[in-house]
Amino acid sequence: MGQEPKHHNPTPKAGRNLPAAIGVAVGLVALLLLSMLIHPIGFVILASVGCIIALLEMRTACERAGADISFPVLAVGAVGILTSGYRLGLEAAFVSFYAAVAVVSIWHLLAGKSPRRTVRNIAASIFCLGYVPLLAVFAVLMLIRGGPWAVVLFVLVTVANDTGGYAAGVLAGKHPMAPSISPKKSWEGFAGSVAATIAVSMIGLTLLGANWWWGLVLGLASAVTATCGDLAESLLKRDLGLKDMGSLLPGHGGIMDRLDSLLVTAPACFLIMNTALGW
Repeated sequence: MGQEPKHHNPTPKAGRNLPAAIGVAVGLVALLLLSMLIHPIGFVILASVGCIIALLEMRTACERAGADISFPVLAVGAVGILTSGYRLGLEAAFVSFYAAVAVVSIWHLLAGKSPRRTVRNIAASIFCLGYVPLLAVFAVLMLIRGGPWAVVLFVLVTVANDTGGYAAGVLAGKHPMAPSISPKKSWEGFAGSVAATIAVSMIGLTLLGANWWWGLVLGLASAVTATCGDLAESLLKRDLGLKDMGSLLPGHGGIMDRLDSLLVTAPACFLIMNTALGW
């Protein structure tokens, strides 16, 4: 008697609401599969919507640093980059990127801001164009060249990095990897990420017809790129004083909080699978 009832806290020491995070993750995977199975253009539409929402979050983040990223131009540019990649390939996507850079530059030059603010706004806008839609187009190219299972493998490898690192970090994490950027990331967690990504990559690439040793290459490269992508966004958020880039996804934060690893991993996965599978 006299003791207060104990309440279950769904948020573990790693800082996530696991039930919400798992539910949202399952829903996103189902939406991804549905978009590809109906028609490839469905995946392009989904990727375009994701990029536009991510750019909205980036606009809010940049505003905290006093920069305007000309969101309307970037939104149109994102759709153009992804559509060009889908219709005409990587070269066309880069042409669309450069065209968007030109329009962004003209937009800010005509805005009449001070030279210092104009340069800052142009730089921030170009960064967002390269960070979000230009990296995302590699996922579209994977679908066009390798089919839905190539995209599924890309997503699974990135998820394996996150899951393996999370599990190993919670169970055995003792040595921080970058305490000033992401205090909860540890070298033990990174080892778990490497093991998980290699396992998934070896199984996935073997099933797709590549030599098993390509799984070692893909797994190690994906662990490095996904971890770097996560740390890069953590550094950006820490510099801007943000905990999450948004609040759209319960247990995950914003769209950018889920895309950070995927975006940086997409080019590596595309290049390695393109070589391993002879697309």
